[in-house]
Amino acid sequence: MEKNTLSQDSELLTEIAVAYYQDEITQEEIARKFGISRIKVGRLLKRAREEGIVEINVRYHPVFSTRLEQQLQSRFPQLQRALIALDSPDDEEQRRQVAALVSAHLAQSLKDNAIVAVGQGRNVAAVADYPGQVPTRNCLFISGIGGTHRPGDAINADHISRRLAKKFGGISETLYAPAYVENRALRDAFMQNGTIKETLDRARKADVAIVGIGDMNENSYMVKLGWFTPHEIIDAHVNQGVTGDVAGYDFFNAQGQHVDTVMNDRVIGLSIEELRKIPCVIAIASENTKAMAILGALRTGAIDIVATTAQNIRTILSMSQ
Repeated sequence: MEKNTLSQDSELLTEIAVAYYQDEITQEEIARKFGISRIKVGRLLKRAREEGIVEINVRYHPVFSTRLEQQLQSRFPQLQRALIALDSPDDEEQRRQVAALVSAHLAQSLKDNAIVAVGQGRNVAAVADYPGQVPTRNCLFISGIGGTHRPGDAINADHISRRLAKKFGGISETLYAPAYVENRALRDAFMQNGTIKETLDRARKADVAIVGIGDMNENSYMVKLGWFTPHEIIDAHVNQGVTGDVAGYDFFNAQGQHVDTVMNDRVIGLSIEELRKIPCVIAIASENTKAMAILGALRTGAIDIVATTAQNIRTILSMSQ
């Protein structure tokens, strides 16, 4: 009985979605046709988008996005692409728009037998979770940073790597190490472990890396996980000029220069120096608060493709004149 109800539910969502998006029937007309309220039609259309029944791809006119991309590339010649999403006042929708561009790029560019190093965080996770059909690729997705058992497992690199592998029909390799340890001696001991070393060595030889760009915020993901205290984050930002991080922990200033902080020797994962040797590093930042962090990340020279918003690109162009 429950299965029949779910099936009827999906059929109704699909029928309403087709009527609105394909047949261009107004929501008022749909409400009269199905004997429901106009408000309920709006809710059902939203649900159809959330469940992947409807997939909306809205893009800027090619001339507009190409112009922004070319301007950014003129400032950063090493940049292969800039994937530029529509600006949205809703954070989740903004993250989804950026993830859609990265997912589409991977669908077009990933080759069979490629190795993909995977970072952590909400923006990278959104790529794995973005709905829609992608071609099967016999790729190895491998964690580029260790994991944590704290709340937030869904945005651990290992969990994201598994979901990406499932999405593209590839396989996933776990980095059997914690992301965070208490001191350098413990980190060095983990790094000497044979299993951990072998996995990181494979990640270092990746063809593609997908990482997030973080900013220095006392409410950041790293603080919520308990890796660093708000005081340590503020001190690094105010007293040492740190503006952001790549891949969750490798910190830099506005000029893209590495900053040696108390936080550097606590995390097990790929560094910016190691990312530089990977042919294609895709860095993602959907939040419009991260323009300064993105600018610093671009100046490190480790980023080959940046995925962000038009507003961030315009801000970066203004700041880098």
